[in-house]
Amino acid sequence: MARFRDRQKALILRKQGMSYSQIRKILGVSKSTLSYWLRDYPLSKERIRELRDCNQKRIEKFRETMQRKKERRLKEIYDVQKKLILPLSTRDYFIAGLFLYWGEGSKSKSCTLSLSNTDPSILKFFIVWLINILKVPKEKIRVQLYLYSDMDIKKEIQFWSNILDIPKNQFNKPYIKESTSQNINHESKFKHGTCSVRVGNARLQEKVLMAIKVISDQYSFTKGM
Repeated sequence: MARFRDRQKALILRKQGMSYSQIRKILGVSKSTLSYWLRDYPLSKERIRELRDCNQKRIEKFRETMQRKKERRLKEIYDVQKKLILPLSTRDYFIAGLFLYWGEGSKSKSCTLSLSNTDPSILKFFIVWLINILKVPKEKIRVQLYLYSDMDIKKEIQFWSNILDIPKNQFNKPYIKESTSQNINHESKFKHGTCSVRVGNARLQEKVLMAIKVISDQYSFTKGM
């Protein structure tokens, strides 16, 4: 008897334009059973289109909801980490800079500390590290850009000068690579080319490389053998 009532309810709901999924949620009946009961009651093309559009809207709404949840979660994590990390002590700054240089800095250029990157925030940190921690006079810092021929060269020099707070008279002549927008995506991380920040100081380079070696030796493969 209960089965008969479910079938009657399914027919009523189907005539109201509900999909199998919607009816299943109400009655708790398997899709195969509904297929058998409702085989003579197909939905119109217009109703199928409406359900598909509605489903797409639900999917998009779900994505937006999940994105907002993720943003809130990341904001909470960010706030916790900010309290844990900041403010950086002088020692924190020094060690952070060593690890940055260990990973990204040039070790082959004699008498020069040099770091190249496409990320302005990394280069800004490096400049702060040079000036505030290693006591390099700001006017001793030099900048060179690696750009592409279809870029607006003057505009890019101005961009890096503004964002790094380094005057243009401390920029060396940029290296221009022959290329077009077909070869490089200017909207990606290479949007403003690659920037190299450097300072010539043999003793300072030795200090930084030896400090990095202290860390490297602490975790060298042969140390524990």
